Amino acid sequence: MDVSEKYPNLPQARGELTAALIEYLTGSGPLPGPGCAESCDPYGNDLQLALYVCYELHYRGFAEVDPKSEWDPELLKVRADLEDHFLDALRADVPHSDDLESALANILVEPIHGCGVSYFLQDDGELWHLREYAMQRSLYHLKEADPHAWVLPRLRGRAKAGMAAVEFDEYGGGRAERIHAQLFADLMTDLHLNAAYGHYLDEGSAEMLALVNLMSLCGLHRRLRGALVGHFAAVEVTSSPASRRMARAMKRTQAGPAAEFFYTEHVEADAVHEQVVRHDVIGGLLADEPQLEADVAFGIRATEHLEELLGNRFLNAWQAGVTSLHRTPTSRTPSCSA
Repeated sequence: MDVSEKYPNLPQARGELTAALIEYLTGSGPLPGPGCAESCDPYGNDLQLALYVCYELHYRGFAEVDPKSEWDPELLKVRADLEDHFLDALRADVPHSDDLESALANILVEPIHGCGVSYFLQDDGELWHLREYAMQRSLYHLKEADPHAWVLPRLRGRAKAGMAAVEFDEYGGGRAERIHAQLFADLMTDLHLNAAYGHYLDEGSAEMLALVNLMSLCGLHRRLRGALVGHFAAVEVTSSPASRRMARAMKRTQAGPAAEFFYTEHVEADAVHEQVVRHDVIGGLLADEPQLEADVAFGIRATEHLEELLGNRFLNAWQAGVTSLHRTPTSRTPSCSA
């Protein structure tokens, strides 16, 4: 199905913060008060969903929400409180270092065989694991490349050209059917999932929301352009080998040709992208703005930290034989028969 078919619906609240935010967006209640984030777990469901909802107003928005809410000044104040709480936690949990080379070297090291989600799915994954993985990852992959596009006006020269080249590939090289978000929608159809944008927001775990929120946070703030480039580097450098394992998982479980193709496409494309990002995007950025080296390193390490939390979520649940989802999608009707 076409991923641009409709606007998503607002999610169900996961606490007092998201309940108040959703009521405000639908015109039925006041905004949460000042300092509303302070009592929330910075990685927890309530804060991460609230932040995700605020950011989604800058993407497709929600069917029930006035588009003017995107720039509501009072809402932006609340979002800033949530962002500060999230960023403070990340900076506390991610070691500060100006050593970009060590941050890059760390993500270039492949995990020991058998360690990590892609190894689990390649070797032991069942279709229900792959379906859950796709439901959660759809929160990013159905907007793939969009958070990173925000950095383009904030770059120049070699960094801008390199970033634009990678983004052009992510957007299908000018072919709508090859846009990576559309390829993921095709994967979801193979897995008998609903491929509508935002459909599985209620199923997404706090860990998945946090990872997508990091992209949006860094993309929307010019001061975090270095961290956004670092995040992008972490994604591209680690994607190719993991995609190879995911393609094997899709083939072994007979998930379908589109499911397998999404990952085989990323094996080759992201191997090329890795070189462009390292040499042109990072190299060009630091040639122009060497003071951003620590920010680039932070973006890499913050992404690693959140990916580790998400990976633990998947593996701890699956090894116990239970769902990794925030909730099971029993109340929804899939787009095609399972």
